[in-house]
Amino acid sequence: MHDITDLEGRGIPGVGVASTAFTEAAAAQAVSLGFDAPMVFVQHPIQDRSDDEMRALAEAAYDEIVARVSQS
Repeated sequence: MHDITDLEGRGIPGVGVASTAFTEAAAAQAVSLGFDAPMVFVQHPIQDRSDDEMRALAEAAYDEIVARVSQS
């Protein structure tokens, strides 16, 4: 969240990507930083996924990520 805030502050569009387990943490960070960064949440968990499963998650989120970075 800090990285997205920094990028946006420098005029560089950014989108945070996290798993669904971190929706509340992202919201709390947004309040703390005073910046509601665009976020995309993917299915949790991710740590035990194979490379193919990670690619599938990324491909499924791609359009939403592009849409949100385009809105920044």
